Amino acid sequence: MHVEPVEGLPEIRPGDDVAGMIAEAVDLEGAAAGTDPAAGDPENPPILCVASTIVSKAEGRQADLSDFPPSERAAAIAERIGAIAGEDKDPRFAEAVLAESEELVLEAPILLAVTRFGHVTVNAGIDRSNVPDADLLLLPQDPTASAERLHEALGVPVIVTDTSGRPFRQGQRGVALGWAGIPAARDWRGEHDRDGRELGVTVQAVVDELAAAANLVTGEGDGGTPAAVIRDFEFGDHAGSEGLFRDPENDLVRAALRSWSFEDDGVVGPAGERSADDRAPGDGETIEADPSDDEGGPGVGADAGD
Repeated sequence: MHVEPVEGLPEIRPGDDVAGMIAEAVDLEGAAAGTDPAAGDPENPPILCVASTIVSKAEGRQADLSDFPPSERAAAIAERIGAIAGEDKDPRFAEAVLAESEELVLEAPILLAVTRFGHVTVNAGIDRSNVPDADLLLLPQDPTASAERLHEALGVPVIVTDTSGRPFRQGQRGVALGWAGIPAARDWRGEHDRDGRELGVTVQAVVDELAAAANLVTGEGDGGTPAAVIRDFEFGDHAGSEGLFRDPENDLVRAALRSWSFEDDGVVGPAGERSADDRAPGDGETIEADPSDDEGGPGVGADAGD
């Protein structure tokens, strides 16, 4: 398998033809380096991984803090987080996070939000870096629909990616937000291991693994590039699955987080009688960025990184 960055893409503006720019910048038909360039494999076409940042920019998802006049709830959120952090927090950023969230599963010391398309991430994935013409960059409204449009235009599988923190581990890695032309997962259930034992639970999150591989070459910071092409990946003769985001009703970690609270003195304890409804956006949330995650921005959370 070969992974290569797409070089030479310009700063993306609202309305730009991202598919056309990528088609001009890279050959999506030829085979990988070191092979016959005319020997493209129709069964294993190149896979395009595109950072959500340029998808959002092309789709006009830039915003200014002034677009989010703070509600009383947002003001209270910012005040509380400011007290915890020991610095002023911008209630307009809190309002932006609430507007982009379907649910909040953790209130403090980070705001862990469920986006409207099912992704669970700090501060609803709102970015404050690499946004030259605005204060904020919101995630695409529907990353899978965005991937489908690019897939139709370019004729290759597409994964819209982002970087995200991980529970139980330090650091960030690439993840898939939307995809088209490739199953989300490779389902090994019903197959057998080398000892003949039938596999009963293994479903490999292929699009996440490919997104992480792409992130290794796209990089971060001012030297990064927002797209990569993966060649010679073989999905294999396996069943495919479109399930990537866990069903909330069967997500044990989410259920546990809903039942705990962070006290302002740093003590973590049970949340008491609060129901999931009590954690709806605008009703008691806390906005703060995970110290291990670069999303969020100085408005309410930590500095954004991508």
